Amino acid sequence: MTTAQGPRPRRAVVVGGGLAGTTAALRLADAGVEVTLLEGRPRLGGLAFSFRRGSLTVDNGQHVYLRCCTAYRWFLDRVDGATLAPLQDRLDVPVLDVGRPGGPRLGRIRRTALPVPLHLAPGLAAYPHLSLAERASVGRAALALNRLDPADPALDGIDFATWLGRHGQSPRAVEALWDLVGVATLNATAPHASMALAAMVFKTGLLSGPGAADIGWARVPLGDLHDTLARKALDSAGVRTELRTKVSALTRAEDGGWHVDTDGERLDAGTVVLAVPQREAHALLPDGALDRPDRLLDIGTTPILNVHVVYDRKVLRRPFFAALGSPVQWVFDRTEASGLSDGQYLALSQSVAGDEIDTPVAELRARYLPELERLLPAARGAGVRDFFVTRERTATFAPAPGVGRLRPAARTRAPGLFLAGAWTATGWPATMEGAVRSGFAAADSALRTVGRGDEHPLQEAA
Repeated sequence: MTTAQGPRPRRAVVVGGGLAGTTAALRLADAGVEVTLLEGRPRLGGLAFSFRRGSLTVDNGQHVYLRCCTAYRWFLDRVDGATLAPLQDRLDVPVLDVGRPGGPRLGRIRRTALPVPLHLAPGLAAYPHLSLAERASVGRAALALNRLDPADPALDGIDFATWLGRHGQSPRAVEALWDLVGVATLNATAPHASMALAAMVFKTGLLSGPGAADIGWARVPLGDLHDTLARKALDSAGVRTELRTKVSALTRAEDGGWHVDTDGERLDAGTVVLAVPQREAHALLPDGALDRPDRLLDIGTTPILNVHVVYDRKVLRRPFFAALGSPVQWVFDRTEASGLSDGQYLALSQSVAGDEIDTPVAELRARYLPELERLLPAARGAGVRDFFVTRERTATFAPAPGVGRLRPAARTRAPGLFLAGAWTATGWPATMEGAVRSGFAAADSALRTVGRGDEHPLQEAA
């Protein structure tokens, strides 16, 4: 076995089989490293997974990505899943407002093929949920936002709402546009979101290219992508994958490598990537690996609630829409992906769900079924075959002002030990894109320490 200082890297152990860990394992294996991937659950995919409910295959929650998400797009290509999660040809988000006088009104957030920032101007000019003055103000704020550097540490110290207020955004503009997008991408309302992360979302997603915000989502269960196809790719790359295997300890070996202890085995490795949630990482970190390890415990979490409704007939003729004036946020048609052949299955994605995450199912049913009837007239009188909820109490890290200083880099002070996870210092919020980028960062840092700094594959994906 060669040493960690030699020309060839030693074997690596990746702890955690979510998108971050799977990406790190694939990247290391593609560079010729002998990799073992350990995952405590009976499946891969982390918090973006599927399960069976009767005859249906159900995602735990709706996940989407954007054309600007080059890392996640690389992941889809790497596992041969890109055709199963296609992108819109052009951004088009139906927004239904049922809270204003005059009855329900449909608007759309759209783009054209014009260059940035003109690509959004026609859509904004026709957006009916804002006044003419509010639309003009939004345009000016967008231009100001485009001049910001999301990496500026000063932006992390203020909240998004404060910045929006300074730039003339009315409460209605925040509700009908900025939070409509921000809640879904940041899992926080503007007063509780770091301006740095908000700038990253809006500048990259809306202003980095005409098609940057085009939306993609899986037309198959997420488990087909993040578990089945990912496992196939790992196998083809020569990665040893062990499920239902929880790591109990991580200790330094006498030769400078690492001992990774599980319930039934001790693995020796020159490189270890901890791709687990921040609290689990904190529990496994050896002394001295981080200057201030307790900062990991200061990174808060935010829940997401998902409401699932199966009707006996078709009640929605669009693939998805967003709602205003209703507790409903985003609604997606998951009929085909779930395998349902008769009726329609809708999934409601409810971010910033702290007030409802522990609400009993009966109360949620009494709240959301009438709301769906208010939004979708075709649902009135339709039979409800099934109603259930999935709760992710720690769905994302909380993107609060100041969180940037708490997020650690991939490389630790302990030689050969690296961190991955959407909560690490990717510059992105807690998204599938951020998770994959963190896996790249950890693997590439590991490869550079042994002189294997190959060309970063994201350079090609971008």
